[in-house]
Amino acid sequence: MNRVVVTGMAGFCSLGHEWKSVRDGLLAGRNGVVVMPAWEEMGALQTRLAAPVQGFEKPEHWPRKKARSMGRDSIMATRASELALLEAGLLEDPALGDGRTGVAYGSTAGSPAALDEWAERFYGRRSLSGIGANQYIRFMSHTCAANIAQFFGTRGRIIPTCSACTSGSQGIGYGYEAIKHGYQKIMIAGGAEELGLIDAAVFDILFAASTRNGEPDRTPRPFDVDRDGLVVSEGACSFVLEEREHALARGAAILSEVLGYATNCDGRHITNPDTEGMEAVMRMGLESAGLPAAAIGYVNTHGTATEVGDIAESQATARVFGDQVPVSSLKSYLGHALGACGSIEAWLSLEMMREGWFCPTLNLDQVDPRCGELDYIREEPRRLEVPIVMSNNFAFGGVNTSLVFGRGE
Repeated sequence: MNRVVVTGMAGFCSLGHEWKSVRDGLLAGRNGVVVMPAWEEMGALQTRLAAPVQGFEKPEHWPRKKARSMGRDSIMATRASELALLEAGLLEDPALGDGRTGVAYGSTAGSPAALDEWAERFYGRRSLSGIGANQYIRFMSHTCAANIAQFFGTRGRIIPTCSACTSGSQGIGYGYEAIKHGYQKIMIAGGAEELGLIDAAVFDILFAASTRNGEPDRTPRPFDVDRDGLVVSEGACSFVLEEREHALARGAAILSEVLGYATNCDGRHITNPDTEGMEAVMRMGLESAGLPAAAIGYVNTHGTATEVGDIAESQATARVFGDQVPVSSLKSYLGHALGACGSIEAWLSLEMMREGWFCPTLNLDQVDPRCGELDYIREEPRRLEVPIVMSNNFAFGGVNTSLVFGRGE
């Protein structure tokens, strides 16, 4: 089996457009949550909170022809991929277009803005007038993967992941497997999500969205006894995964190594998390990496700040690791980026590992007793020199993922 390394990674989230700005936000204990005044127009909606990516625009140097099929999610995904390929030294490499490179990329759905415009004209006005030829392409479920492939001219396999909150982590995982088993030399992998009112509405209906509308800096509160739900957000993150010998042969810098990956399904409930399924996927991730639980130095939790999710995840994590491994939730800063969260959180976990520190869970003032028995990083960043981290994500449909990364030295 081939070893798989990371030679490029880049992303966008509510704390910024590059690692430095995100790092500053994490160290300052600042979240990206804001109040959305426009959402006042939606009747019966209780939440007014979201964590958008501020100040992001389509790059001016892009040819119009290549971007006309993209919604905001695909634009973020493609730009993140461009920056990751640039870091990897592959942006002009023949490997992009000769079949050696593939794409494994996901989102919860396509662009909600494009879907809204289509629906308004098609169902509201009962007319095709004004619906452009690219409108459907912007909201189709595999729009990010397809647009990335077309933009860079990749001719290898394409693996669209559309599994809600595990879309980004499955993108990385399936990209890893494609290289591990020898099908590709390089994979562009990750996930993206465009903020839409429909996302907030879904969780609002489920009573799973935070309604602390007057104090956006105090929510979300993963694992805290006073949490009241998640905050939806947006973003994108792309990894360049590469077969290790291929990367070394061209003199590429190795940022990390993917040591293991696992995914499974609870098969029990469409929305309620399942402790046994979560525990199983973590153990499968360790088995994939050939490591004992004691080898993991930090666990990035899914940590949504929903009652059922936090309790199930914390209990599952404790069954695998006891209280011996430090854990924290990046969603306390970034909000829940849905199809992008798995890739964004993996990216930030790797950056923190490379620098030797890990952020605390923001707003974790008092741990819910039902979420006990874990070593929660709280209040201040913790200095930790660890060689291996795990990043976990869980989604509607009972989909679970676990990724294991090493320093790659």
